Amino acid sequence: MAIQTRFLILSDTHGENVSNIQHIGADVAIHCGDLTEESKIDEFKTTLQLLRSINAPLKLVIAGNHDFTTDIPLFKNKVASNPDLQPEEVKRFYGGFGEIHQLFEDAKSDGVVFLEEGTHRFELGNGAKLTVYASPYTPSLSDWGFQYSPQEGHNFSIEKGVDISITHGPPHGIMDLTDSRRRAGCPQLFGAVARARPKLHCFGHIHEGWGAKLVTWREKTSEVPSHFTDIDNEQSAVIGKLSNLTSSKFDTPEIVEEKLKERAVLSREGCIKTSHCTGDENPLRAGSQTLFVNATIQGETEEYPMHVPWLVDLEIPESFL
Repeated sequence: MAIQTRFLILSDTHGENVSNIQHIGADVAIHCGDLTEESKIDEFKTTLQLLRSINAPLKLVIAGNHDFTTDIPLFKNKVASNPDLQPEEVKRFYGGFGEIHQLFEDAKSDGVVFLEEGTHRFELGNGAKLTVYASPYTPSLSDWGFQYSPQEGHNFSIEKGVDISITHGPPHGIMDLTDSRRRAGCPQLFGAVARARPKLHCFGHIHEGWGAKLVTWREKTSEVPSHFTDIDNEQSAVIGKLSNLTSSKFDTPEIVEEKLKERAVLSREGCIKTSHCTGDENPLRAGSQTLFVNATIQGETEEYPMHVPWLVDLEIPESFL
């Protein structure tokens, strides 16, 4: 038996408060990283205040590349490689090594759970059993947190049977196009998701990739999976994308007005909703489909500076405990 379960998904808040979401009820809230802009301790405190205010008994959180103080080996190297830094100033603005983890430990009593990379299991209050894979790692040659060389890649060990994968960055080919029209997602991550086929894969990182897509997989997974070979696009559906909400030079004045109205509705409601349960227009077929959600909150334009989070209903297996 499966239980309808509601997820509130957001990412890339970058230390900013998100208004008008506290009234939204969910079984699980998910934050896909970039909790801060500069990894300062006050930014983490603001984000924890936001997470505590969300109306969900369980709030799952991962770090992003901007949250480099949670990547303790990298944080230590940053401090050691800059002899001009004063220890008391580092502690004042960024906290001591491991101090941010302690803040999250203290927030556990409010349902906030900071996830390290790996597989995690939860018994939900609605009676469902949720299996989650989490990873903060993204490909880059910079010195931000949780990053790896794109040439070397990274091993995303997503097990079959995982309900949800939460990563900071997108898989290659899925809502990962930058403004420069470059795909910034990770091929190894795409391969791992294509093999495991979770019900939901949520992420952020690429702000202009905000949106959701219900992907239907081809029957057999390729030896080297890619978005060209492993997705049945004719049987897949775009649920939402940024271009449906922001104006372009090709839009007529009437289309611009419609997009303004749609953004106003979403702002008033505080989220965008989609449901993929039995009886819905697009019920998710477990093992054959994955709902991908890019939930970045911070926008890239003056026209639409803050995106809304996603509210997603899915069916999750019942717990037998």
